[in-house]
Amino acid sequence: MYPKNAWYVAATPDEIVDKPLGRQVCGEKIVFYRAAQGVAAVEDFCPHRGAPLSLGFVRDGTLVCGYHGLQMGCDGKPVAMPGQRVRGFPCIRSYPVVERYGFIWVWPGEAALADAGTIPHLHWAVDDGWAYGGGLYHIGCEYRLMIDNLMDLTHETYVHASSIGQKEIDEAPVNTKTSGDEVITSRFMENVMPPPFWQAALRGNGLPDNMPVDRWQICHFTPPSHVMIEVGVALAGKGGYDAPAEFKASSIVVDFITPETETTHWYFWGMARNFKAGDRVLTDTIRTGQGKIFSEDRAMLEQQQANILRHPERKLLALNIDAGGVQSRKVIDRWLAREQDTTQVAA
Repeated sequence: MYPKNAWYVAATPDEIVDKPLGRQVCGEKIVFYRAAQGVAAVEDFCPHRGAPLSLGFVRDGTLVCGYHGLQMGCDGKPVAMPGQRVRGFPCIRSYPVVERYGFIWVWPGEAALADAGTIPHLHWAVDDGWAYGGGLYHIGCEYRLMIDNLMDLTHETYVHASSIGQKEIDEAPVNTKTSGDEVITSRFMENVMPPPFWQAALRGNGLPDNMPVDRWQICHFTPPSHVMIEVGVALAGKGGYDAPAEFKASSIVVDFITPETETTHWYFWGMARNFKAGDRVLTDTIRTGQGKIFSEDRAMLEQQQANILRHPERKLLALNIDAGGVQSRKVIDRWLAREQDTTQVAA
Protein backbone atom coordinates (compact mmCIF):
# COMPACT_ATOMS: atom_id res chain seq x y z
CA MET A 1 0.00 0.00 0.00
CA TYR A 2 2.92 2.37 0.61
CA PRO A 3 6.43 2.51 -0.85
CA LYS A 4 9.14 1.87 1.73
CA ASN A 5 12.16 2.85 -0.33
CA ALA A 6 11.55 6.55 0.14
CA TRP A 7 12.16 9.40 2.57
CA TYR A 8 9.30 10.20 4.94
CA VAL A 9 8.99 12.90 7.57
CA ALA A 10 8.92 10.98 10.85
CA ALA A 11 9.08 13.74 13.46
CA THR A 12 10.04 17.30 14.21
CA PRO A 13 13.24 18.06 16.16
CA ASP A 14 11.34 19.30 19.21
CA GLU A 15 9.87 15.80 19.62
CA ILE A 16 13.36 14.35 20.08
CA VAL A 17 15.17 16.38 22.70
CA ASP A 18 16.23 14.38 25.75
CA LYS A 19 13.92 11.37 25.45
CA PRO A 20 13.52 8.66 22.83
CA LEU A 21 10.45 8.79 20.59
CA GLY A 22 8.62 5.68 19.43
CA ARG A 23 6.77 6.04 16.14
CA GLN A 24 5.46 3.59 13.58
CA VAL A 25 6.27 4.49 9.97
CA CYS A 26 5.06 2.35 7.06
CA GLY A 27 4.38 -0.51 9.43
CA GLU A 28 7.87 -0.31 10.97
CA LYS A 29 8.04 0.34 14.72
CA ILE A 30 11.01 2.68 15.13
CA VAL A 31 12.57 4.51 18.06
CA PHE A 32 14.25 7.85 17.36
CA TYR A 33 16.73 9.48 19.72
CA ARG A 34 19.67 11.88 19.81
CA ALA A 35 22.93 9.96 19.73
CA ALA A 36 26.35 11.51 20.11
CA GLN A 37 26.64 12.05 16.34
CA GLY A 38 23.05 13.21 15.76
CA VAL A 39 19.60 11.71 15.44
CA ALA A 40 19.55 7.90 15.26
CA ALA A 41 16.76 5.46 14.46
CA VAL A 42 16.62 1.78 15.34
CA GLU A 43 13.98 -0.91 15.65
CA ASP A 44 11.80 -0.35 18.73
CA PHE A 45 12.59 -3.79 20.10
CA CYS A 46 15.08 -4.70 22.80
CA PRO A 47 16.91 -7.89 21.76
CA HIS A 48 17.04 -9.02 25.39
CA ARG A 49 13.36 -9.41 26.34
CA GLY A 50 11.52 -7.62 23.56
CA ALA A 51 10.59 -4.49 25.49
CA PRO A 52 10.02 -1.29 23.45
CA LEU A 53 13.24 0.70 23.56
CA SER A 54 11.16 3.85 23.31
CA LEU A 55 10.20 3.26 26.96
CA GLY A 56 13.84 3.69 27.93
CA PHE A 57 16.05 6.76 28.12
CA VAL A 58 19.12 8.37 26.61
CA ARG A 59 22.31 8.66 28.65
CA ASP A 60 25.39 10.35 27.23
CA GLY A 61 24.07 9.84 23.69
CA THR A 62 23.39 6.11 24.23
CA LEU A 63 19.94 4.52 24.15
CA VAL A 64 19.25 2.54 27.32
CA CYS A 65 16.42 0.03 27.60
CA GLY A 66 14.04 0.94 30.40
CA TYR A 67 13.48 -2.71 31.38
CA HIS A 68 16.93 -4.11 32.29
CA GLY A 69 19.36 -1.38 31.23
CA LEU A 70 20.70 -2.86 27.99
CA GLN A 71 22.62 -0.15 26.12
CA MET A 72 22.19 -0.02 22.35
CA GLY A 73 24.42 1.43 19.65
CA CYS A 74 22.92 3.53 16.88
CA ASP A 75 23.88 0.76 14.44
CA GLY A 76 21.55 -1.65 16.26
CA LYS A 77 24.32 -3.50 18.10
CA PRO A 78 24.04 -4.12 21.87
CA VAL A 79 26.88 -2.27 23.62
CA ALA A 80 26.72 -3.06 27.32
CA MET A 81 24.53 -4.11 30.22
CA PRO A 82 25.25 -3.94 33.95
CA GLY A 83 26.94 -7.16 35.09
CA GLN A 84 26.32 -8.96 31.78
CA ARG A 85 28.14 -9.84 28.57
CA VAL A 86 25.93 -8.78 25.68
CA ARG A 87 28.17 -8.19 22.69
CA GLY A 88 27.14 -11.55 21.30
CA PHE A 89 23.48 -10.54 21.32
CA PRO A 90 21.80 -10.32 17.92
CA CYS A 91 21.60 -6.90 16.30
CA ILE A 92 18.36 -5.11 15.68
CA ARG A 93 17.62 -3.13 12.57
CA SER A 94 18.82 0.44 12.18
CA TYR A 95 17.29 2.95 9.77
CA PRO A 96 18.81 5.75 7.68
CA VAL A 97 17.74 9.03 9.28
CA VAL A 98 18.51 12.67 8.45
CA GLU A 99 17.67 15.92 10.22
CA ARG A 100 17.07 18.58 7.58
CA TYR A 101 14.80 21.58 6.91
CA GLY A 102 13.33 21.43 10.40
CA PHE A 103 12.17 17.82 10.08
CA ILE A 104 13.45 14.33 10.91
CA TRP A 105 13.42 12.16 7.77
CA VAL A 106 13.55 8.37 7.83
CA TRP A 107 14.00 5.70 5.14
CA PRO A 108 11.96 2.64 6.24
CA GLY A 109 13.03 0.48 3.27
CA GLU A 110 16.31 -1.07 2.16
CA ALA A 111 19.05 0.93 3.88
CA ALA A 112 21.53 0.37 1.03
CA LEU A 113 19.23 2.29 -1.32
CA ALA A 114 18.93 5.39 0.85
CA ASP A 115 20.44 8.54 -0.63
CA ALA A 116 20.10 11.73 1.41
CA GLY A 117 20.52 13.68 -1.82
CA THR A 118 17.01 12.63 -2.85
CA ILE A 119 15.35 14.37 0.09
CA PRO A 120 13.28 17.11 -1.58
CA HIS A 121 14.77 20.59 -1.42
CA LEU A 122 12.58 22.95 0.60
CA HIS A 123 13.66 26.42 -0.46
CA TRP A 124 11.35 28.13 2.02
CA ALA A 125 13.04 26.34 4.92
CA VAL A 126 16.46 27.86 4.22
CA ASP A 127 15.45 31.36 3.09
CA ASP A 128 15.24 34.07 5.75
CA GLY A 129 12.58 35.78 3.66
CA TRP A 130 10.15 32.99 4.52
CA ALA A 131 8.41 32.02 7.77
CA TYR A 132 6.96 28.63 8.65
CA GLY A 133 4.51 27.44 11.27
CA GLY A 134 2.89 24.03 11.49
CA GLY A 135 1.80 21.07 13.55
CA LEU A 136 1.16 17.33 13.61
CA TYR A 137 -2.05 15.31 13.59
CA HIS A 138 -2.48 11.57 13.93
CA ILE A 139 -5.29 10.71 11.54
CA GLY A 140 -7.34 7.51 11.46
CA CYS A 141 -7.47 6.99 7.72
CA GLU A 142 -5.16 5.57 5.08
CA TYR A 143 -2.71 8.07 3.69
CA ARG A 144 -4.03 8.02 0.12
CA LEU A 145 -7.37 9.43 1.26
CA MET A 146 -5.51 12.47 2.55
CA ILE A 147 -3.71 12.82 -0.77
CA ASP A 148 -7.08 12.66 -2.55
CA ASN A 149 -8.36 15.37 -0.20
CA LEU A 150 -5.45 17.71 -0.84
CA MET A 151 -5.34 17.23 -4.60
CA ASP A 152 -9.02 18.18 -4.95
CA LEU A 153 -9.88 21.34 -3.03
CA THR A 154 -13.52 21.37 -4.12
CA HIS A 155 -14.35 20.18 -0.62
CA GLU A 156 -13.30 23.55 0.82
CA THR A 157 -16.69 25.01 -0.09
CA TYR A 158 -18.40 22.49 2.17
CA VAL A 159 -15.95 21.24 4.82
CA HIS A 160 -14.35 24.66 5.43
CA ALA A 161 -17.29 26.97 4.75
CA SER A 162 -16.40 29.31 7.63
CA SER A 163 -12.72 29.81 6.77
CA ILE A 164 -11.41 29.18 3.24
CA GLY A 165 -14.48 27.89 1.42
CA GLN A 166 -16.51 29.85 -1.12
CA LYS A 167 -18.90 28.93 -3.92
CA GLU A 168 -16.51 30.21 -6.62
CA ILE A 169 -14.27 27.20 -5.95
CA ASP A 170 -17.01 24.94 -7.34
CA GLU A 171 -17.45 27.17 -10.35
CA ALA A 172 -13.77 27.49 -11.33
CA PRO A 173 -12.42 24.96 -13.87
CA VAL A 174 -9.79 22.49 -12.68
CA ASN A 175 -6.67 21.68 -14.68
CA THR A 176 -4.61 18.57 -13.94
CA LYS A 177 -1.31 17.58 -15.53
CA THR A 178 1.46 15.09 -14.84
CA SER A 179 5.16 15.79 -15.31
CA GLY A 180 7.22 12.68 -14.62
CA ASP A 181 6.32 11.69 -11.06
CA GLU A 182 4.82 15.08 -10.20
CA VAL A 183 1.07 15.69 -10.43
CA ILE A 184 -0.15 19.29 -10.56
CA THR A 185 -3.76 20.39 -10.12
CA SER A 186 -4.57 24.08 -10.45
CA ARG A 187 -7.59 26.33 -10.06
CA PHE A 188 -7.79 30.11 -10.55
CA MET A 189 -10.63 32.39 -9.47
CA GLU A 190 -10.84 36.00 -10.63
CA ASN A 191 -12.58 38.97 -9.08
CA VAL A 192 -14.00 37.16 -6.03
CA MET A 193 -14.37 38.30 -2.44
CA PRO A 194 -11.78 36.79 -0.08
CA PRO A 195 -13.11 34.27 2.49
CA PRO A 196 -12.39 34.86 6.22
CA PHE A 197 -8.98 33.14 6.33
CA TRP A 198 -7.69 35.18 3.42
CA GLN A 199 -9.21 38.36 4.78
CA ALA A 200 -7.03 37.87 7.85
CA ALA A 201 -3.97 37.15 5.67
CA LEU A 202 -4.57 40.34 3.68
CA ARG A 203 -4.80 42.36 6.87
CA GLY A 204 -1.64 40.69 8.12
CA ASN A 205 0.15 41.93 5.02
CA GLY A 206 -1.23 45.44 5.36
CA LEU A 207 -3.75 45.10 2.53
CA PRO A 208 -7.51 45.83 2.50
CA ASP A 209 -9.70 42.82 3.25
CA ASN A 210 -12.96 44.12 1.75
CA MET A 211 -12.00 44.36 -1.91
CA PRO A 212 -12.29 41.78 -4.73
CA VAL A 213 -9.26 39.54 -5.25
CA ASP A 214 -7.88 37.05 -7.71
CA ARG A 215 -7.30 33.71 -5.96
CA TRP A 216 -5.26 30.66 -6.90
CA GLN A 217 -4.69 27.08 -5.72
CA ILE A 218 -1.90 25.02 -7.30
CA CYS A 219 -1.45 21.56 -5.76
CA HIS A 220 1.82 19.67 -6.32
CA PHE A 221 2.02 15.98 -5.45
CA THR A 222 5.41 14.27 -5.38
CA PRO A 223 5.99 10.69 -4.24
CA PRO A 224 5.93 9.01 -1.93
CA SER A 225 3.26 11.22 -0.31
CA HIS A 226 4.19 14.89 -0.22
CA VAL A 227 1.77 17.64 -1.26
CA MET A 228 2.78 21.30 -1.54
CA ILE A 229 -0.01 23.73 -2.38
CA GLU A 230 0.67 27.23 -3.68
CA VAL A 231 -2.20 29.37 -2.43
CA GLY A 232 -2.88 33.06 -2.32
CA VAL A 233 -4.93 36.10 -3.18
CA ALA A 234 -4.01 39.33 -4.94
CA LEU A 235 -6.04 42.50 -5.24
CA ALA A 236 -8.13 42.06 -8.37
CA GLY A 237 -6.61 43.37 -11.56
CA LYS A 238 -3.02 43.46 -10.22
CA GLY A 239 -1.81 40.33 -12.00
CA GLY A 240 -3.20 37.49 -9.90
CA TYR A 241 -0.58 34.81 -9.26
CA ASP A 242 2.08 37.00 -10.90
CA ALA A 243 1.10 40.20 -9.06
CA PRO A 244 3.86 42.18 -7.35
CA ALA A 245 4.39 41.26 -3.69
CA GLU A 246 2.90 44.52 -2.42
CA PHE A 247 -0.52 43.59 -3.82
CA LYS A 248 -0.91 40.02 -2.58
CA ALA A 249 -0.79 37.53 0.28
CA SER A 250 0.53 34.16 -0.83
CA SER A 251 2.02 31.11 0.76
CA ILE A 252 2.72 27.40 0.45
CA VAL A 253 0.59 24.90 2.33
CA VAL A 254 2.98 22.17 3.44
CA ASP A 255 1.67 18.61 3.73
CA PHE A 256 3.89 15.67 4.63
CA ILE A 257 1.73 12.55 4.84
CA THR A 258 3.49 9.63 6.50
CA PRO A 259 1.75 6.22 6.58
CA GLU A 260 1.63 4.51 9.94
CA THR A 261 -0.57 1.49 9.15
CA GLU A 262 -2.92 0.63 6.31
CA THR A 263 -5.64 2.75 7.93
CA THR A 264 -3.73 5.46 9.85
CA HIS A 265 -1.11 8.08 9.10
CA TRP A 266 0.91 10.94 10.58
CA TYR A 267 0.05 14.30 9.07
CA PHE A 268 2.70 17.01 9.30
CA TRP A 269 0.94 20.20 8.22
CA GLY A 270 2.00 23.80 8.02
CA MET A 271 2.21 26.98 6.01
CA ALA A 272 5.28 28.76 4.65
CA ARG A 273 4.84 32.41 3.68
CA ASN A 274 7.05 35.08 2.17
CA PHE A 275 5.41 38.17 3.64
CA LYS A 276 5.97 39.62 7.12
CA ALA A 277 8.35 36.74 7.77
CA GLY A 278 9.56 38.23 11.04
CA ASP A 279 6.09 38.64 12.53
CA ARG A 280 5.81 35.76 15.00
CA VAL A 281 2.35 36.82 16.13
CA LEU A 282 1.14 36.51 12.54
CA THR A 283 2.79 33.10 12.27
CA ASP A 284 0.96 31.92 15.40
CA THR A 285 -2.34 33.36 14.15
CA ILE A 286 -2.03 31.58 10.82
CA ARG A 287 -0.99 28.34 12.52
CA THR A 288 -4.03 28.45 14.78
CA GLY A 289 -6.38 29.11 11.88
CA GLN A 290 -4.81 26.43 9.74
CA GLY A 291 -4.91 23.92 12.58
CA LYS A 292 -8.67 24.41 12.85
CA ILE A 293 -9.07 23.91 9.11
CA PHE A 294 -7.11 20.66 9.13
CA SER A 295 -9.01 19.39 12.17
CA GLU A 296 -12.14 19.67 10.02
CA ASP A 297 -10.44 17.53 7.37
CA ARG A 298 -9.50 14.98 10.01
CA ALA A 299 -13.09 14.64 11.21
CA MET A 300 -14.35 14.06 7.68
CA LEU A 301 -11.57 11.69 6.60
CA GLU A 302 -11.84 9.47 9.66
CA GLN A 303 -15.56 9.04 9.12
CA GLN A 304 -14.92 8.38 5.43
CA GLN A 305 -12.42 5.64 6.36
CA ALA A 306 -14.89 4.09 8.79
CA ASN A 307 -17.56 4.01 6.09
CA ILE A 308 -15.19 2.43 3.59
CA LEU A 309 -14.25 -0.28 6.08
CA ARG A 310 -17.93 -0.98 6.70
CA HIS A 311 -18.57 -1.36 2.97
CA PRO A 312 -15.43 -2.89 1.44
CA GLU A 313 -17.40 -4.20 -1.54
CA ARG A 314 -18.33 -0.72 -2.73
CA LYS A 315 -16.20 0.98 -5.38
CA LEU A 316 -15.54 4.70 -4.97
CA LEU A 317 -16.45 6.85 -7.95
CA ALA A 318 -14.17 9.32 -9.69
CA LEU A 319 -15.21 12.56 -11.38
CA ASN A 320 -13.14 15.09 -13.29
CA ILE A 321 -12.43 16.95 -10.03
CA ASP A 322 -10.76 13.77 -8.74
CA ALA A 323 -8.14 13.69 -11.50
CA GLY A 324 -5.36 14.94 -9.23
CA GLY A 325 -5.90 12.15 -6.72
CA VAL A 326 -6.36 9.53 -9.44
CA GLN A 327 -3.08 10.50 -11.14
CA SER A 328 -1.26 10.65 -7.79
CA ARG A 329 -2.36 7.09 -7.03
CA LYS A 330 -1.05 5.98 -10.42
CA VAL A 331 2.36 7.44 -9.53
CA ILE A 332 2.29 5.60 -6.19
CA ASP A 333 1.36 2.38 -7.97
CA ARG A 334 4.36 2.79 -10.29
CA TRP A 335 6.63 3.24 -7.30
CA LEU A 336 5.18 0.16 -5.61
CA ALA A 337 5.59 -1.92 -8.78
CA ARG A 338 9.19 -0.76 -9.19
CA GLU A 339 9.92 -1.54 -5.54
CA GLN A 340 8.41 -5.01 -5.89
CA ASP A 341 10.48 -5.70 -9.00
CA THR A 342 13.64 -4.65 -7.16
CA THR A 343 12.78 -6.94 -4.24
CA GLN A 344 12.16 -9.90 -6.54
CA VAL A 345 15.46 -9.37 -8.36
CA ALA A 346 17.33 -9.20 -5.05
CA ALA A 347 15.65 -12.43 -3.91
